[in-house]
Amino acid sequence: MRIPAHSVCTAIRDDIVSGVFERGSRLTEEVLARRYGVSRVPVREALRTLESEGFVVTRRHAGACVAEPTGQEAADLLEIRMLLEPLGAARAAQRRTEAHLKVLRGLVKLGQERVRRGEGEDLRALGGWFHETLAQASGSPALIALLTQLRHKIAWMYAVEQPLTPADSWAEHGALVDAVARRDAERARALAVQHAERATAAHRLRRTPGQAVGGRTAGATGVRTSQHPVNIAGARH
Repeated sequence: MRIPAHSVCTAIRDDIVSGVFERGSRLTEEVLARRYGVSRVPVREALRTLESEGFVVTRRHAGACVAEPTGQEAADLLEIRMLLEPLGAARAAQRRTEAHLKVLRGLVKLGQERVRRGEGEDLRALGGWFHETLAQASGSPALIALLTQLRHKIAWMYAVEQPLTPADSWAEHGALVDAVARRDAERARALAVQHAERATAAHRLRRTPGQAVGGRTAGATGVRTSQHPVNIAGARH
């Protein structure tokens, strides 16, 4: 079975974002291939992709390492998102399909039901799916790729506090879907700006390398013991 490089890339990226690999730690092809049960070829391709995305850097005498973004780089990501998400919402209003609207409305309904019942466990995941679907509705592959990469990087660098009034947050989602449904691009853009500003205020930089992450401190190698197998559902025989 040949495991696609994109599946390996997703697995490594997920482990970087979740903190399995500390910032600055080495990423050797041999160790990664053994960890994910693949050959070194897809690992090498995955590392090149992750370097282009900014998650990995190549250092002299050390090879591939997890990047160590600065506070300024982290702040820049939120500023860039403030520009791109409203653009994506405006494009979605112009290009959305009925299928997109059905999914968006379904997510808003689920989110609002969870809020009413006081079930906040999966609200963040629902919000992520909402914004991913909104990006897909923009119909712009380049914009979708940029927004997806931003979401991954922001999740890596920031912890997000639960909004004090989740009902307001999901009301904003609902208003945004209404604007997209009416194909009102300017309204959708304005609502996306307002929503992004509120969301930005809830972001807090994660702790620096070497400090406890999620209640535990990474070992000397910078790799936690938890392991996630590569999703091979899309692998080709």
